[in-house]
Amino acid sequence: MANANQNNIALTYFELLQQQNFQLDKLDYSLLEKHKSKLQIIADISNCGVSVFDLFKKEHVFFSPNFGALLGYDLNNIMQQEHDYWDSLIHPDDYIMLMEVGITLLKLFFKLNKEDKINHKLVNDYRILNANGEYVRVIEQHQALELDEFGNLWLSLSIIDISPNQDISHGLKSQLLNFKSGKIIPFNDDKRENENISIVLSKRELQILQMVRDGLLSKEISNELDISLHTVNTHRQRVLEKLGANNSMEAVVFASRLGLLQ
Repeated sequence: MANANQNNIALTYFELLQQQNFQLDKLDYSLLEKHKSKLQIIADISNCGVSVFDLFKKEHVFFSPNFGALLGYDLNNIMQQEHDYWDSLIHPDDYIMLMEVGITLLKLFFKLNKEDKINHKLVNDYRILNANGEYVRVIEQHQALELDEFGNLWLSLSIIDISPNQDISHGLKSQLLNFKSGKIIPFNDDKRENENISIVLSKRELQILQMVRDGLLSKEISNELDISLHTVNTHRQRVLEKLGANNSMEAVVFASRLGLLQ
């Protein structure tokens, strides 16, 4: 049952990746070659594992040589088997949560403007098996390395390191960081979820929040629903208050994590 659930979630995640439309002649792969030397320097200096995922090719196009050594594995096995190999090492509970976070983030990310896509970083702290068969905690940071000229997420950068917190009794910790503003949005704050599990949004509030997630501005929502701009903004403010969110992005993330948005 667990494997079936994992497969279904993974399938949903990779179906989402297909929603971006790329034009091969608009992708300048010389940019990737320029990045590689810099990324190798980062890996050497920090002793962390660095990889780049190509969302057009749906495959990793760069691994730092020390990527596997971080956990005692042969890099060739990781490169040959790609997702299947690495995913099989992740704690099954954390894997499901990672996929759920990934799905939520992609739905939100695809609606962001170019600047917001560049300014945000996803930080995951989770459990994974090392070569000795022991679970250890790692921190993995994901951010956009390159967008195409249409704003599609093209090259995604991942930097992974051993976590300073080695308490394996807890599962995934995940947060979205705006490294321009310093704002942090927790994705799986257990305390927040337990406190707000009884949150109820009205049908109209849910409708408007859904439209916000889909990238519509207040004026566009006003025209679509044939209601005043003041009414739209009032509903949006009430949603923020109910969810304890500071802005619309936080509201969408919190509502998604609480199962309020489909």
